Amino acid sequence: MVLIGAGLIGTSIGQALTAAGVQVEVRDANPSHARVAVGRGAGTQTPVDPAEVALVVVAVPPRAIAAVVDEALDVYRNAVVTDVGSVKEPQLRELIDHRSLSRYVGSHPMAGSHLAGPLAASADLFSERTWVITPHEDSAPEAIATVEALARLCDARLITMAPADHDRAVGRVSHLPHLVSVLMAGQLAQMSPDDLALAGQGVRDVTRIAGGDPGLWEQIVSANARVLVPELQALADRLSELTQRLERTEPDVRPLLAQANAGVRKLPGKHGASAVDYASIVIEIPDAPGSLARLFGDVDAAGVNVEDVAIEHDPMRLVGHLRIYVHPDREQALTRAMTDAGWRVSTAAPPL
Repeated sequence: MVLIGAGLIGTSIGQALTAAGVQVEVRDANPSHARVAVGRGAGTQTPVDPAEVALVVVAVPPRAIAAVVDEALDVYRNAVVTDVGSVKEPQLRELIDHRSLSRYVGSHPMAGSHLAGPLAASADLFSERTWVITPHEDSAPEAIATVEALARLCDARLITMAPADHDRAVGRVSHLPHLVSVLMAGQLAQMSPDDLALAGQGVRDVTRIAGGDPGLWEQIVSANARVLVPELQALADRLSELTQRLERTEPDVRPLLAQANAGVRKLPGKHGASAVDYASIVIEIPDAPGSLARLFGDVDAAGVNVEDVAIEHDPMRLVGHLRIYVHPDREQALTRAMTDAGWRVSTAAPPL
C-alpha cells in the first residue's frame, strides 16, 4: 500500500495498517513529515514497484485531493485509490469530467483531533469510529470492497453513502458546529482579561474545536460551501428568533431550550446505541502526580462501570473536578464508595 500524506489522519492509517501486517510506503510533499510518520510506526519510505501496489490512500489537504488522486491513478495502474478528505463531491466532479474512475472510491473516517501533524497520530484513532465509504456510479465492486477492507483493518465501523449525501450530513454535524465554535471563540478575542478570568468549562466546551488549523478548515468549509450557506442562513433565522424572544417584555425562550434538549437526546450514545441519561457524580481531585491513578483505583474497587468521564480544571485553585458518568442505578453506590475512600464528592455541577 502507498500512503500519500503524513498528517494526523494519514499517519494514523499507516500506523494501524502496519500494526495489522500491511506493508506501507509513506510519501509526503514535506519529507520531514514522512520521516516523522515512519518514526512513529506508519510504514517505510522504501519505494515499492508501482505495478505491485494494490491500494493508494490519499490523505492530503482538500484543495490538493483531486490532483493527487488523478496522478495516483496514472502512476499506480493496478491500484484502487481512495482519499480520506472530509468533502467528497467537489473533487469527484473535477475528476469525472476527464477520466474513467472505476478504481477510485472516496472515503471519510469520522475521527480526528484539533491537533495536527504526525506527532498527534495514533494507531487506534479509528477504533469503533464511523468510516464512510462514498462510491460513485462508476466505482467497480472490487474497488469498493478494497476500501471497505481498509476501514475494517483500522477497526472502524462502515457506513456507505452517496457523495452528495455525505457532504450534506457532514456539513450539518461537523462543519457547521465548527463554524459556530469559531464565531463564539472570535467573540472571546474582544473580551478583557478580567472577564475571561470568569470562564468555566462551558465556554471551553463550546470553543474547543475552534482551535483547529485555520488553513485546513478554510479549505474544508470552502469546499462544502454549497451545503453550509443554507445551513448558516437557517441558523441565522434561529438566532433572530432567539433575539426577538429575549426582547419581549416577558422573555420566552423555553421552547428553544426544550428543542435543544430534544436535539441532544437524538445524538447516538456509546457504540452507536441510543443515548442514555446517565447519572453523574463530581469528585474534587488535587492537581498532583498520582491523583488520577489513586482515584481510578478506588473507582475500580467500587465495582461500578464508568460510562464516561470529563475533567474540569479550577482556574483559581490547584484542583480539578472529575465528572464520572454511570448508570443511574449505580450512582448511590459509587457516591458512597468514593466518600468512604476520602474523596470530596458532589452530585451537583461545579461552577460553569
